[in-house]
Amino acid sequence: MKIGIVCYPTFGGSGVVATELGLELSKRGHEIHFITYKQPVRLELLNNKVHYHEVNVPEYPLFHYQPYELALSSKLVDMVKLHKIEILHVHYAIPHAYAAYMAKKMLIEENIYVPIVTTLHGTDITLVGSHPFYKPAVTFSINKSDAVTAVSKSLKEDTLRLFDIKNEIHVVSNFIDLSKYKQNFTDCQRSMMADNDEKIITHISNLRPVKRIEDVITVFYNIQKELPAKLMLVGEGPVREKMDCLCQELGISDKVVFFGKSNEIHKILCFSDLFLLPSQTESFGLAALEAMASGVPVISSNAGGIPEVNVHGVSGYLSNVGDVDDMAKNALHILSDETRLKTFKNNARKESFKYDLHSIVPQYEKIYQDTLAKCMVL
Repeated sequence: MKIGIVCYPTFGGSGVVATELGLELSKRGHEIHFITYKQPVRLELLNNKVHYHEVNVPEYPLFHYQPYELALSSKLVDMVKLHKIEILHVHYAIPHAYAAYMAKKMLIEENIYVPIVTTLHGTDITLVGSHPFYKPAVTFSINKSDAVTAVSKSLKEDTLRLFDIKNEIHVVSNFIDLSKYKQNFTDCQRSMMADNDEKIITHISNLRPVKRIEDVITVFYNIQKELPAKLMLVGEGPVREKMDCLCQELGISDKVVFFGKSNEIHKILCFSDLFLLPSQTESFGLAALEAMASGVPVISSNAGGIPEVNVHGVSGYLSNVGDVDDMAKNALHILSDETRLKTFKNNARKESFKYDLHSIVPQYEKIYQDTLAKCMVL
């Protein structure tokens, strides 16, 4: 198949999953065309099966905000015609499914029919999409898609609750390439991050308010009062400066390392003993899954799709959003006993096997095939 993929080319979970999906599909013989405003961060290799097409948004003084959706729709039309793309897979209902539908209608005028598969990732539904200004457009985009997927059962339920959806929604979980999580780093590299007697606690995100980074720091503060520990914060975002101040107020700045955006996430996770994810909401919890694949147990909130990934009492523990005391208690329960910690690490790794890309990607292939077959009948 010739598949066009539209996504946000950023460090966020949706962009990462979309890129990894395209790369794996190319290995399975499909021709993949990424169509977006910048080359995706994880798109390291372009070859005869993987192509990238940049969407340019020309500046025009009439527009206060440049019309990305119009530029994307036009680019999709051109790329479908030029490369004979058979199906479009768009990640996020708005603006991508909305733009894809406009491209589809333009192509129909030229007797070209390209079906649209839309994957819902969370923010397009629970935050942006539910806003009254955007709700009609989101509803329209989902219902006009030829197939719709959601990355968790929780997100599917939220979508059906918030919108008047006529389409069937298939749950296709996020995934990871487990082959990238082989622990081949040496102990001497761990000593660069912490002393031998210190536990390494980690959090990775875009440091937005919804991630509740203040809870991360508070939980860590309570942990380090009971045993030696270091906190590794990976990512950049709007609450970074506020978190610096909180660490200073608590007197733990010397125990907290801010990495910013890092290309060494696998190394950091390899040496981590515990991962914290106290988010206000998560459609899936890809960061938790990446930690588990590295054999790191997870202390998290029970929000959204996280309980589908982090199994309470097995790969880690779940607490109510904001219950930092319970999170700290659970963290200390795991960390205070080496045998128990090893058991949780092994369990976390085993649970991650459910989400290996070799199990998930064929589900997308079947959806493509079924959608193309249905459209041929129509």
